[in-house]
Amino acid sequence: MTEPSTVEHQAKPVEKGEIQQATGYSWYVLGVLVLVYVLNFVDRQILSILANDIKKDLALTDADLGFLYGTAFAVFYSLFGIPLGRLADNWHRVRLMSTGLALWSVMTAVSGFSRSGGQLTVARIGVGVGEATASPAAYSLISDYFPQRLRATALSIYSSGLFLGGGLSLLLGGLIVERWNAAYPGGGPLGLVGWQAAFMAVGLPGIALAVLVATLREPVRGAIDGRPTPGSDQPFKGFFGELVTVIPPLTLIGALQRGPKALVANVVVAGLIAALIAGITAVLGRSTMQQWIFVGVGTYAVFSWASALRARDPATFRLIWGTPAFICTTLGYGMVAFTSYATSYWAAPYAERTFDIAKAELGWFIGAPGALAGFLGVIIGGRVADVLHKRHGSGRILVTLFGLIAPILPMVIAFRSESFPLFVCMLFVAQSMSSSALGGAAATSQALVLPRMRGTATATFFLATTLVGLALGPFMAGYVSATYGDNLSLGVLSTLISAPIGLVLLIVAIRSVPAAIASLEERARAAGEPV
Repeated sequence: MTEPSTVEHQAKPVEKGEIQQATGYSWYVLGVLVLVYVLNFVDRQILSILANDIKKDLALTDADLGFLYGTAFAVFYSLFGIPLGRLADNWHRVRLMSTGLALWSVMTAVSGFSRSGGQLTVARIGVGVGEATASPAAYSLISDYFPQRLRATALSIYSSGLFLGGGLSLLLGGLIVERWNAAYPGGGPLGLVGWQAAFMAVGLPGIALAVLVATLREPVRGAIDGRPTPGSDQPFKGFFGELVTVIPPLTLIGALQRGPKALVANVVVAGLIAALIAGITAVLGRSTMQQWIFVGVGTYAVFSWASALRARDPATFRLIWGTPAFICTTLGYGMVAFTSYATSYWAAPYAERTFDIAKAELGWFIGAPGALAGFLGVIIGGRVADVLHKRHGSGRILVTLFGLIAPILPMVIAFRSESFPLFVCMLFVAQSMSSSALGGAAATSQALVLPRMRGTATATFFLATTLVGLALGPFMAGYVSATYGDNLSLGVLSTLISAPIGLVLLIVAIRSVPAAIASLEERARAAGEPV
């Protein structure tokens, strides 16, 4: 008889020195979580295959498209990921994920009713808020269903949903648009054209998947590591308390609660960020103002949250923000994401414009190989990361470093080629290499914190992939393209500026991660954690 999903699965805590095994049910849960992540990226990435049609119908620029795909989604995804990560640390993670899945699926469908860039921006914000529930809950669940020695592998398998969903979005989006427009040349029911119908078609199935997710068992936090950790008796108190530390203008209330000095510091930082936004806008043009306002809001919110975390939970702050190994690992992977997000988003619009390939064919020639490349890269990369981790304390980071440097040459060849087959082949190589970086970086971020901090650590890790990678990479490519006459080749290749920055960050991580892991409990105890 199976246990009801509303009760934590009472796994036997592992004894010290005992080898803990992943069960068949662990792999079943992982399979369902992969489906969730596939749909996550179908709903997120489908904007790529629809980009040229949206650009034409809504009179947008490449910079606007980069903003819609990246920044409008990423800022709210990352901001709400922080309180939702906190909720994942204290509440029923299965319920959290199923609720968020239903929300982002509905908002994806709502995107199909957009008649302007502003309306689509609002819908994308809603998708971002809903999707912010997924990875903090999933990373935490996976860490409680799989032992340390299999964690990078399990997280890599979960992360394969990113690439499978991205590839599937091109396949589905291209087929839906072409068939809808062929059946309804002047617009179909409710006046919807192909790209609008595509949003609705991929959004609605998520509601059914949310019901399946709700049936999963909730494991005991930390039991598999011999550190069973109970959830909070008042999880939503912490969640709402977190909201006032991260969501402007509620952040002013959160700062005031910490005292006058904290409020003054908060206001001063807000003023400095506002001045920086004004300066950047003056240099790059008023057309970029929405981009920098969103990025500025995200930066200010992260500062407000980190300041509150330092005052409220010094142990968590110390192990995350006070640990150079953690910061360099997350920002180093953020540099990988900077280029890889730009490449994955702009590849289909670039091929459609440059090689005059039909949308349905792009799904097969770019979407399917991209899904396979990402899947193979992240799985192999995760497995290699686990193997190297046994031999060297920084073995996982070495794989992340490979994922930063190795894709550079094939990317340059792909986006300078005049041959579509060569473009597809080099894109496949670049995507497989860059995707290998994720599993090792994600597993390292989990190893650098205690079990009760995993949801918060995951939210912080995704700040790098969103505020740095997703909010800036696709926009930079689109902005450079728009500035130089819709030159997407130059736009995408300009994002390689992140490589030398990432190289420095990951070298620091390689040198500092082993010592940080070895001193984890000691540093937590020094910060007041009862371990």
